[in-house]
Amino acid sequence: MMGINTNKQTTVEVEGADLIVNRVFNAPRELVWKAWTEPEHIVNWWGPKGFSIKTSEIDIRPGGHWRFIMKGPDGVDFPNRISFHEIVKPERIVYTSSDDVEDDPGQFQTIVTLFEQDNKTVLTMRMIFPSAEIREKVVKEYGAIEGASQTLERLGEQLKIIS
Repeated sequence: MMGINTNKQTTVEVEGADLIVNRVFNAPRELVWKAWTEPEHIVNWWGPKGFSIKTSEIDIRPGGHWRFIMKGPDGVDFPNRISFHEIVKPERIVYTSSDDVEDDPGQFQTIVTLFEQDNKTVLTMRMIFPSAEIREKVVKEYGAIEGASQTLERLGEQLKIIS
């Protein structure tokens, strides 16, 4: 297992084919849950800095999908589909991410857990890739570690707005 400090608040560990991202938010778990599961909030913070989201479908429930285009700061569009498998309020979300292409070889599963501790929320995202090689490709080609760190930083900013 290799640990990577992306900033003072987010840590990332590499474990085989998995990336494990941890962050503590100075917010109650119910508020973090709200930001993750209510469409009017998630679109405001999802993705790295400088990216915007245009949603074509969002249904955050087991069996539901979120289809969206992430537009990069350079104007490049990245189609995405998140398929939700498990939603356990307010502690666990399991979903698969893909490029919105059937049998996308780069798709991966994410398990998000929220644990409340002293009126703060400990968030863990475990991204499970099909292989260490695919995980490494996503890290190198798409900047997954920095992207995850920036996304959670944006979540922290959104929590201040909706609290």
